[in-house]
Amino acid sequence: QLQLVESGGGLVQPGGSLNLTCTFSGIDSEYYVIGWFRQTLGKNRVGIACISNLGISKYYKDSVKGRFAISRSNVERTVTLQMDKLSSEETGTYYCAGTRGLTTQRMCAGTWISDIPYWGKGTLITISS
Repeated sequence: QLQLVESGGGLVQPGGSLNLTCTFSGIDSEYYVIGWFRQTLGKNRVGIACISNLGISKYYKDSVKGRFAISRSNVERTVTLQMDKLSSEETGTYYCAGTRGLTTQRMCAGTWISDIPYWGKGTLITISS
């Protein structure tokens, strides 16, 4: 079992920056691929950025490339998502998720959401002036 807790959400102005942290725990938690997913109002949950268990492989959704950076510390049991130049369209609930046996690309962009077994409760980000 993998437990995931998100933190760092809140209100930010358009063009601003925000960091999210996913704290993970559980037996063999360091072996899981971890990803960040976003759900905006009326839309499906989509993968934003995913990172492999050792932090070597990273995948980003095209729309966030160059603005978002995902990193991982298995010592601290955290996955961090640094987000820059945020736009109002990115307002939504951000979820941390974990799985095993998938590449970062498969997890973020090639798997049914329902097939990803472990999820945090989400954290709300509002981008507004």
